[in-house]
Amino acid sequence: MPGASEATNLDLTSLLGIAAVERDTGLSKDTLRVWERRYGFPLPQRDGAGDRVYPPDQVQRLRLLKRLLDGGHRPGHVVPASLQALEALLQDKEAGRAALSQRAQRKVASASAVMAQADQSAENQFCLQLLRSHRVDELRLHLAQALMRQGLSNFVQHWVAPMTRLVGEQWMRGELEVFEEHIYTECVQQLLRQAVQSVPAPGNSGRPRVLLTTLPGEPHGLGLLMAEALMVLDACQCLSLGVQTPVDQLPLAAGAHGSDIVALSFSGLMSASMVRRGLADLRAALPSSIELWAGGSALLLKHPLKLKGIQIITELAALPAAVARWRAAQAQL
Repeated sequence: MPGASEATNLDLTSLLGIAAVERDTGLSKDTLRVWERRYGFPLPQRDGAGDRVYPPDQVQRLRLLKRLLDGGHRPGHVVPASLQALEALLQDKEAGRAALSQRAQRKVASASAVMAQADQSAENQFCLQLLRSHRVDELRLHLAQALMRQGLSNFVQHWVAPMTRLVGEQWMRGELEVFEEHIYTECVQQLLRQAVQSVPAPGNSGRPRVLLTTLPGEPHGLGLLMAEALMVLDACQCLSLGVQTPVDQLPLAAGAHGSDIVALSFSGLMSASMVRRGLADLRAALPSSIELWAGGSALLLKHPLKLKGIQIITELAALPAAVARWRAAQAQL
């Protein structure tokens, strides 16, 4: 195993500095340093100034690790693995092969679900304690560590989604102050925006192109951001307009963006009449070639809508299948 001094014997033009590796792989400098200490990988060389530099084979392995983490693998399971093992994991995932029999999968899934539920309950209570005691810096750090451990997809679906529901319920019962709910929302939004920006862009050819927003009267954008995170991981080109975009502006924005899909989020604050009217007006204003997707916790969305041309997605876990359906339909055109 080469030591730091051996960097002088290597072709330095083939080595990347830590900032370049961060941009290339989407893994932060802090993450690279933590893995170096904890797992013994990556193992950078040192240039003449004593700065970390990384050979191409390590950069390639880091790219594979980022893809596996985004797919839900934990760092402790994959970072120490060899390049060949990582490639095999990706091949198995892409080919859709299961490593266990169906019976073993059911047993493992059942046990994992029980453990995950207990872990989530303890996690929720700890975060609520940090929030109520206004230990904002500790809450931010805890969120960042949870994201690093779980990967973006799992973090959104199994941490942010249930925790956000709990915070909303406690706020409605008066157990959390309005400003405390705002602190939680802002912390999560900041972290998710950073994570979304770190995902490599699919390029101009990435499809579908998705325009995300909420309609006037819907001030909550966290659900929108969670959906964006999952679709970006699925190589969609996403453009978020934030919250409360007027309906008459959305056809213009969709045309300018070249959108294939307009995705709206509705929280429980939106009345059934507002949801129904907003969807009907927007569906009528959009070209038929642009799909309209709606999701969120609004009660109306949990019942069949008598509105044609609108896809209702009430669970984040259903987004990948919806994207796959869109792509399959386009492939047949």
